[in-house]
Amino acid sequence: MSSAAQNDRPPPLSDADISSHTDRYFRKSRRTVARFGDARVTYAVFMRRPVVFTPKFMVEWLEEVAAVRGTVFDIDLRFEEGERVGAGEPLAYISGSMHDLVDLETLYLQKLGAPCVAAYNAYVMCCDLPKVAFMAFDARHCAGTEMAEMMAYAASVGSRAAQQDVGAVGFVGCATDSTAAYFGRERGLGTMPHALIGYAGSTLRAAEMFHETFPDEPLYVLVDYFGSEITDTLEICAHFPELAAEGQLGVRLDTHGSRFVEGLDPERSYEVLQRHDAYAVKQYRNENELRWLLGTGVSAAAICHVRQTLDNAGYDKVKIIASSGFSPAKCKVMASVKAPIDMIGTGSYLPENWPETYATADIVEYDGKPQVKVGREFLLKNARGRSNNS
Repeated sequence: MSSAAQNDRPPPLSDADISSHTDRYFRKSRRTVARFGDARVTYAVFMRRPVVFTPKFMVEWLEEVAAVRGTVFDIDLRFEEGERVGAGEPLAYISGSMHDLVDLETLYLQKLGAPCVAAYNAYVMCCDLPKVAFMAFDARHCAGTEMAEMMAYAASVGSRAAQQDVGAVGFVGCATDSTAAYFGRERGLGTMPHALIGYAGSTLRAAEMFHETFPDEPLYVLVDYFGSEITDTLEICAHFPELAAEGQLGVRLDTHGSRFVEGLDPERSYEVLQRHDAYAVKQYRNENELRWLLGTGVSAAAICHVRQTLDNAGYDKVKIIASSGFSPAKCKVMASVKAPIDMIGTGSYLPENWPETYATADIVEYDGKPQVKVGREFLLKNARGRSNNS
C-alpha cells in the first residue's frame, strides 16, 4: 500500500467511535453480555452471490480493533485473496469474545461486501477482454476516499486473478496517486478531461498544451468535445506524426449517449460493424446490447469506425481508449465482436445493484457448541467441517 493511502486512513476506532457508528441493538447486546457473562463465539461470514474474495480491509480493521480492546480475534479465512467463491459459501469464520465482537458486525461487513463484488466485476471484465488494458477511473463515482481506496484495491484483486487465470493484461493503473500502489505504480494515470479541451478552445490546442507541459508522457487526447471525433482525430495524428508512428499517441472516445460519433447514423453504424464482423448482428441481442453495438455514444460500431479511419490513413499504431459506461455487460458485448479497443477507462466495475454487496454474519458456535438460527444450517455444517479439519 502507498504511504499516501496509509496516511489518508483514519486511526483505529475507539469504543466510543464504534458505539456511534454501529447498530444500537448490537450495543445493547454487548451490555447484556457484560452483565450476564461472556462467551466465546464463532461467526460465519458469507454473501448471497458469487464473488471474488477481497478480505484485506475487513481483516486489517478487525486486527486494529482487537489491539485497541486488548484481545485477539481468530480470523479463519476460507479462501485466498482473489479466489472465486460461490453464493452462500462461508468466506471466513471469526472467533473471539462475544463481548468484544458483537458490536463490530456492521462495521466489518461494510468493508467486505462491496470490494468482493467489485473485484468480481473487474475479474470478469478482464477475462472477457484479456488483450485490453483497463484503467480504474472509479474515484469520482465513490462515496468518499475510504470507498475509493476499497474499490481500487478490489480492481487490483480482480485484475490479478484474471491475469493468473487467462493471462489478461488487466488493470494497469488508476486515476489517483493515493491508490496507485495497488497497481504497482507511484502515480495515477490520465491525461486530460473535457475541461481542458474547453479551456484550450480546440482539441488540437489542448493536445499541444498538454504535450508541451508533459513532453515525456504518451499523449492520449479526448476527441469528442466538439462532436468531431474523426476530424479531430486525423488533425491530431497529422500534427504529431512521430508520436503516432511510435505508438505514443492515442485518442479517447467518451461520446455521450445523446448522439452518434461523427459520420455515423443507424444505417452507417450497421455497415461499419458488418464490415468488421459479418456475424455481429446475426445473433440474438437485447435492447441494451444492440445499443452498445450500433447505437449512440461509444458503441462497437463507433470504435470500429475510428479504427478503420486511422488504419486507412496510415495511423495503425495510434491507440484507441474507450470510456463511458464500460460495465461487465458492455465489455462482454465488445468482446463478442472483437471490438478493436486498446485501453478502457472504467468506473463501471463498481457494483450496480447495491443490495448484492450485502455481506452477512451469523454466530454458529457458542463456547464450542454448534448452534445457528433455523435456515442457516449450511453454515453450521461448514463450521463443523472446519473444526474437524483443524
